[in-house]
Amino acid sequence: MPACFPSLAAFRQIPTTLRTTTPSTTTIREARVSNTTFFSRSPKLRRFAKTLFSVFAVAAFGATSCLAQAAPEAASGEASLKLPDLSSVSFLGINGHSLLMFGLLFCVLGLLFGLSIYVNLKNLPVHRSMREISELIYETCKTYLITQGKFILILESFIAVIIILYFGVLLKNEPLRVAIILAFSLVGIAGSYGVAWFGIRVNTFANSRTAFAGLRGKPFPIYQIPLRAGMSIGMMLISVELLIMLFILLFVPGDYAGPCFIGFAIGESLGAAALRIAGGIFTKIADIGSDLMKIVFHIKEDDARNPGVIADCTGDNAGDSVGPSADGFETYGVTGVALITFILLGVEDPLIQVQLLVWIFIMRIMMLVSSAASYFINGIIAKARYANVDDMNFEAPLTSLVWITSLVSIGLTYLVSYIIIPHLGGDDTLWWKLSSIISCGTLAGAVIPELVKAFTSTESRHVREVVTSAREGGASLGILSGFVAGNFSAYWLGLTMVVLMGVAYEVSTYGLAAIMIAAPVFAFGLVAFGFLGMGPVTIAVDSYGPVTDNAQSVYELSLIETIPGVQQEIARDFHNMPVNFERCKHLLEANDGAGNTFKATAKPVLIGTAVVGATTMIFSIIMALTNGLAQNVDKLSLLHAPFMLGLITGGAMIYWFTGASTQAVTTGAYRAVEFIKANIKLEGVTKASVADSKRVVEICTQYAQKGMFIIFLAVFFGTLAFAFLEPFFFIGYLISIAIFGLYQAIFMADAGAAWDNAKKIVEVELHQKGTPLHDATVIGDTVGDPFKDTSSVAMNPVIKFTTLFGLLAVELAVKLTLEEGPAVSRLLSACFFAVSVFFVYRSFYGMRITSAEASMAAD
Repeated sequence: MPACFPSLAAFRQIPTTLRTTTPSTTTIREARVSNTTFFSRSPKLRRFAKTLFSVFAVAAFGATSCLAQAAPEAASGEASLKLPDLSSVSFLGINGHSLLMFGLLFCVLGLLFGLSIYVNLKNLPVHRSMREISELIYETCKTYLITQGKFILILESFIAVIIILYFGVLLKNEPLRVAIILAFSLVGIAGSYGVAWFGIRVNTFANSRTAFAGLRGKPFPIYQIPLRAGMSIGMMLISVELLIMLFILLFVPGDYAGPCFIGFAIGESLGAAALRIAGGIFTKIADIGSDLMKIVFHIKEDDARNPGVIADCTGDNAGDSVGPSADGFETYGVTGVALITFILLGVEDPLIQVQLLVWIFIMRIMMLVSSAASYFINGIIAKARYANVDDMNFEAPLTSLVWITSLVSIGLTYLVSYIIIPHLGGDDTLWWKLSSIISCGTLAGAVIPELVKAFTSTESRHVREVVTSAREGGASLGILSGFVAGNFSAYWLGLTMVVLMGVAYEVSTYGLAAIMIAAPVFAFGLVAFGFLGMGPVTIAVDSYGPVTDNAQSVYELSLIETIPGVQQEIARDFHNMPVNFERCKHLLEANDGAGNTFKATAKPVLIGTAVVGATTMIFSIIMALTNGLAQNVDKLSLLHAPFMLGLITGGAMIYWFTGASTQAVTTGAYRAVEFIKANIKLEGVTKASVADSKRVVEICTQYAQKGMFIIFLAVFFGTLAFAFLEPFFFIGYLISIAIFGLYQAIFMADAGAAWDNAKKIVEVELHQKGTPLHDATVIGDTVGDPFKDTSSVAMNPVIKFTTLFGLLAVELAVKLTLEEGPAVSRLLSACFFAVSVFFVYRSFYGMRITSAEASMAAD
């Protein structure tokens, strides 16, 4: 081992705070729930975590200390990105810097838009019994989020080591610069975490208000309230993201801005990945544990006597609100950082760089305007059509909102581009060519949901095929039909993306090459940008689902039908409001089906953005490795064996991740079911005990954290291992996880949604609850739960986190190889790979179901 690696004695000199950082047990008084972390439950694991972090820190410091003496002052790649002077170019008589300052005003208006809806939702009428349930759900969600927030900071410590070593030790940046980069990685985490918190607060206001509005027996209010909540989250999310990025662009010095963008993107990716993975595991443990009780004890949906129902409601927010909110925030930011990186690396002329940067951010501001305008236009149309009807197709106004927003966004894209960049690099036609490329992505944001509905909607022939199969063949054939729906959806959605990206590529061949290198890569990045062209609306229709799901649960848990004199009380307190309990239950269930469908439509949009956007981010790594495409380009070929092997390895990682995340759900659900079956009381009680409900929440939290921690470390050290092994192997690996992840995610998300809505058809349309057909579709739904809400949705942030973190890891590896030779980097690769494989092993053998009965069966 090289002499520059620290000895054991040197290790003992590392500050105690670095070697002994441990998470603490979290007790949240506000929620009155003791959500003990899995660290505190396992002292051995806590000691192992301390040792692991210490050894990792020593190894990493040792590796870079080999370079510190000889590393050049100049950096390459994204570390040296320097923003041009935005005031050097004028637009409409205003310099670029001043023009973007107006963008801050639009961000503030977007925040006010979101906050005004928040206040409006809070003030909507609601019966005390429903409000109490929604507040209990919020308190358990708050407990979960506080616990997760502390846990994410522990994961950030691993990232912080790499940032300090790379920017501080290797590149010899001054401490202030490194501190700023670290601070912006924390800002990224705070952004993902903050919008997630806002999302659960809005949704838990909306769920009880939606349930109460349903008592009138009219469908329009229970459509309007969840959508209003979703728009509040969408506008707040995009406005906060844009505000932070504009702050970096406008107020951080140009030579600091590039690394700060990278730090910010890594931070938000870490936050989103952790919240997506943990939230997905939590929600499906609770959902499966609650659903299976319907079969075991033949009780109704969301029976108040079932101690798993409160955990299920918490999970609806932890997985279906917290996860998507953080994911959307991260997706929007990372796609922007990828485009900024490309512009600074792939465009030589500083004036064109400024024009493109200002244009990109003006387009982002336009997205806020188009989404808000479309929401109001669609609201007027929907109110005129549905305000007084007794029945409505809940999917219809949501579909029209998506299409109106898409068309408005496309129109504004051409208009704004013509105004901002009528002349670009001496070419008067590039404005409409760039607009056309973005519009391919914006169109995808409307076309993809239509295709998804063909496989997941309650009106879909595929979903009805699941019901038909289950009627005669039980759960077995029903599950097979769901697999068919998922596989067919992957085919059609994949080809749609290829066609739209192909059109973008074709347009990019007409003139873009004159102002930049690798113009098709920039075109693919713009397609990803266009996917988010109606970001607030995409988030809104996605957030619609958890509100409708919770509204149905709140109604049942409130036991409002059993309250003596409740109809007279409601008439007295709410201006003679009519009450129709049976009608309310039917409408809430039907609306939940629409929520399931539109939750499904947002997932391929986000995963598609991750894959297409990753292409642009991978390009920056390629630029650094090939010295601006001047050297080693032949290694980006199947003829270069490491590149080919990397392509194969990425697929292995995706399939392991699918299994590991599902295993965490399986084990946690086993424990939840085991506890509920032993403690549920159906005779002589009207609701589950608070203590039992708390215990189910604790089980969900414990296994969510344990699963997330193991998966994160396997991904983290795997990324380091493959980056240090061979840089072009790593390029192949990144491309592979993006492609494999795309199809695996689409297949799993749409198969799961098909099973979910097949159950909804049996419950709402066929009225066959409690029958063998219902039992079969419930089993299909429990199979689909981790498909659609755990494994598939978490691939998006995992792909982007791996790519962003890989930017730093691969440059560390290249520098180490140049200065010390390949032996040291390969030694480190082997060490990192061994740690990664250990956690891959632990993701099953450390998470598997163990019990006295299981041990006897094994013997």
